[in-house]
Formats: sequence, C-alpha cells, structure tokens
Amino acid sequence: MLLTELIREDLIKINLKAQDKWEAIEELIDALISVHELSLSNRNEAVKAVLEREKSLSTGLEHGVAVPHGAVDCLDDLVGVLGTTSGIPFQSHDDQDARLIILLLIPKGAFQHHVRTLAGIAKLGSIPSIREKIINAKTAFEIMDALKELDMIEGVPPAL
Repeated sequence: MLLTELIREDLIKINLKAQDKWEAIEELIDALISVHELSLSNRNEAVKAVLEREKSLSTGLEHGVAVPHGAVDCLDDLVGVLGTTSGIPFQSHDDQDARLIILLLIPKGAFQHHVRTLAGIAKLGSIPSIREKIINAKTAFEIMDALKELDMIEGVPPAL
C-alpha cells in the first residue's frame, strides 16, 4: 500500500493549533475521530498508546518530520493522519522542530507488518522538494498531489 492509500484529503490537517507535541498528538487523534476512523469510545486507548510510545522514545525524525505512533487493541487495520504546523519541538535527531507530523495507530500484534510504513515516511522526509511542498501547502489537495508525486519517484519504496 502506498502512502496515498493511507492518507486521504479528509485525513489532512493543515496548520495544527497545537503548541506542543502532546497537544498535537491529541489534535490528530481527534481528527481521526471526526472522520470516523476511530470511535470516540476508543480515544483514551489511542491517546494513551501514542503518549506512552512518545514518552519512551521521541518519534521526531530529521528534516522537520515526526511520526508519533502507538499500538492499540481497538483497530483491525492501520490508520493514519497527517498534520502540518509552523513548528513543534519533537526532540528530533537534528533538533529541528516538526513541521510535518504523521500520526499512526497500529493494531497490536501487527507492528512488524507496518515497519515498512515508517520507513516510507522516513523516505518522504529525506526528499526536500516533496517535503517542502507538503509543509508549504495551503490545501489538502496540494498535499495529496505531493504524496502522489512521491509515489511516482523511482526508487522510493511503497509506504506500506
């Protein structure tokens, strides 16, 4: 599965209101609830899973990309949501604030199956032209176009 098969226009939040990574995680989980990818009754489980993962080791990558994620019992399939921000500290390896955040909820027991998803997102972060198109996008449509461009670049592995 390609990243464009995981992220849809309704799973994109431009200019997150969050001031820190903890608020960003909750805002992105609430976005999943608003489009019915996660039920409100499972919100606490999802927040707890992602926050615990983040507390154990920051998911801030390099180049302004963060991939907060957690394993949950309440889902049968991987779900993801993408958010952009002017910059939120995520304790990344290069000390850059996260401007592109992709939150993933992974079914427990299926984490190894989705390691490739994380690798695909890391690859996205290493392609400056596409990363900047996403960070500077004004609409979800523009972000989807950039993700489609990523899909077409030869040598980039599928995100899933």
